[in-house]
Amino acid sequence: MIVSSGLPPGQTADAARLYWQAFGGKLHRVLGPEDRALAFIAQVVDPGHVISATDAGGTLIGIAGFKTHRGAFVAGGLRDLVRFYGLAGALWRSALLSLLARDTENRRMLTDGLAVAAPARGHGVGTALIDALSQEARRRGYPGLRLDVVDTNPRAQALYTRLGFEIEKETSIGPLRHIFGFRRTITMVRPV
Repeated sequence: MIVSSGLPPGQTADAARLYWQAFGGKLHRVLGPEDRALAFIAQVVDPGHVISATDAGGTLIGIAGFKTHRGAFVAGGLRDLVRFYGLAGALWRSALLSLLARDTENRRMLTDGLAVAAPARGHGVGTALIDALSQEARRRGYPGLRLDVVDTNPRAQALYTRLGFEIEKETSIGPLRHIFGFRRTITMVRPV
């Protein structure tokens, strides 16, 4: 496995697919249908805000996006949404997505989308990506790493706990649970 900053050349569509596989269950009602969501995500990813993992053959097997005060891995705004969903579609999508937006507190680097390809799960890819994110956070001068995991993903929460993250708070999303399919987010932090 090779872990590096950014995306390998020509891997943007693969990164969008990995992201959608990990988060499409939550985002399908807002960004679907899948083909449109994949096109949108591929257009708005910022390769300067991601760590990638590839196998020996160069296949993308994992990504770990992050968010800073300078940008995010999936950083599309209203103008980008309009291009893919039209004005009316962009307006309601933007409103719903803004309700999920996580602040960038600037005290800790925010993890913004960790995804590992199904065949690579359980082989240390997630751990390697979190370790690389920690190194990136240190390089950028952050003393800690923060992430939010949803209550419907206990496997991810167990990984983060094993890697030294501690729960800082839990936040209910209220009636939005009917749209996004989860009830609360769990904010977890660890020093780097």
